[in-house]
Amino acid sequence: MLELEHRFRVVDVHSRLPVEEAVTARGRAISPEKLEREMHQAGVVSTVVFPGPQEGQSYLRANNAVARRSVERPFVSFARINGPRDPTGSTTARLRNFGARRKEWHTSPEDIEQYAYDDRFHGFKLDPVQDGLPDEAVLDQLEDVGLPLLVHAGDGFSPTHATEALLNRSFPVILSHFGGYPLNRDLMDDAIDLLDSSDDCYLDTSFVRYRDQLERAIMEHPDRVLFGSGAPNSHPNVAVMEILTLDVPEDAMRKVFTKNPSRVVDGLSAE
Repeated sequence: MLELEHRFRVVDVHSRLPVEEAVTARGRAISPEKLEREMHQAGVVSTVVFPGPQEGQSYLRANNAVARRSVERPFVSFARINGPRDPTGSTTARLRNFGARRKEWHTSPEDIEQYAYDDRFHGFKLDPVQDGLPDEAVLDQLEDVGLPLLVHAGDGFSPTHATEALLNRSFPVILSHFGGYPLNRDLMDDAIDLLDSSDDCYLDTSFVRYRDQLERAIMEHPDRVLFGSGAPNSHPNVAVMEILTLDVPEDAMRKVFTKNPSRVVDGLSAE
């Protein structure tokens, strides 16, 4: 792909970084070097990175690998976390969650504290459908440290579920994909509506392909939308162009690309 030319300092809150030396996704080789090149092509100067899923395993090794592979690159590491609770919000799930207990591979409050005071990590990543929800003790510790939590939201963990489980806390919550993965307009609209009532809720633009929802959120809540590329599954050129082609003021684009992500994630701010 050709390099994009634009006038913005773009920072990205949503990229996955592999933890192994040789990894492929859908037939395409992925490496830190390739991700860095693609970001450069798109004019992205810094990006949040986190590991992919590690089913039934602790994320300690994967998080440390991502942090190690980010050294001397324009990557800002988030620690991926998990938990024992069912995220679906059903009556059965709520009853089951009363008796849920942490396993040895689940994130503990001590893990949160360790990550928070390790200068390699600048926030946390949670995919409730894949990894479960943390228990109350872990959420309490997340609240104590106050770092942003990037949450995979959509089918299986809707904006309504996020409200019940996470948005009553005081730490910043970034709902990925406008809360509507994969491409669920109704859930995206629900997430945009949430911004009226939740001051600590933000939306990232990864895998949002609908101009109506993007433009509505940016115009109604210009300080709450953060650019997310969704790399490597989406090329950052594509994600940047989704924003550049919107019918919104240039100042609003600058907020999405630069000001908002840098305000929520300290590691993305210019030195």
